[in-house]
Amino acid sequence: MKKAGTLLSVYLAYMLEYRAELFLWALAGALPLILLGVWTEAARGGEFPLSPGEFARYFLMVFLVRQATVVWVVWEFERDVVEGRLSFRLLRPLDPFFDHLAAHTAERLARLPFVALLTLLFFALFPEARFLPEPGAFLLGLGLTVLAFLLRYTMQYTTALLTFWTERATSVEEVFFLLYLFLSGTIAPLEVFPEPLKSLALLTPFPYLVYLPAALLAGQEVALFPGLWIMLLWGVGFLLLSRLLWRLGLRRYSGQGA
Repeated sequence: MKKAGTLLSVYLAYMLEYRAELFLWALAGALPLILLGVWTEAARGGEFPLSPGEFARYFLMVFLVRQATVVWVVWEFERDVVEGRLSFRLLRPLDPFFDHLAAHTAERLARLPFVALLTLLFFALFPEARFLPEPGAFLLGLGLTVLAFLLRYTMQYTTALLTFWTERATSVEEVFFLLYLFLSGTIAPLEVFPEPLKSLALLTPFPYLVYLPAALLAGQEVALFPGLWIMLLWGVGFLLLSRLLWRLGLRRYSGQGA
């Protein structure tokens, strides 16, 4: 706990040095708020499973969940391996997995004021998005958001470990990002998907990165089970795979660029 506290305080101080950049990062994740207006207007003129107000609340929650679960570890890890910086991390008595995790957690804390500001702005622009969530659903949604962040971090860290075999693990991540964008509920809630596509998507890890916590926070009825078990199963699977790739990758690492 002492090491964790030290890491968080150091990375938080580091992140606060780049406040303007943090604001731009938060603003760059505003795609769900743009889609909020699109789907709200579409719901007013057509037959959709969600009302305009439900669309507005859902996409607002998508914005907040994505702000809490953004991950960039694959780019950092790839640079560490290609430039030889991983050699210095290996000298420390701490697995890089936790080092990068601390940096991501500190960035969430530093980003929070900007996210709150953008949320207030869009409450003013879209009054129909204002609502008071049920305490139980709210707490459960927060817990699922934390699990979604850990799942996405573990997935991307596993992809990052491919850098030991190829210097462009980020290219693999870009393929996963396309699947994430369309199957996670970021572009559209799963309620508007054709039933076969929705059933297929629910077997992948992507809906549990955004859709499940966002829909729950928005007050919609969701199938918590077996969704939670699928989410945990993917998380354990990627964690075990990352540990295997880490052991095998270290045998190949030569510290190039150091």
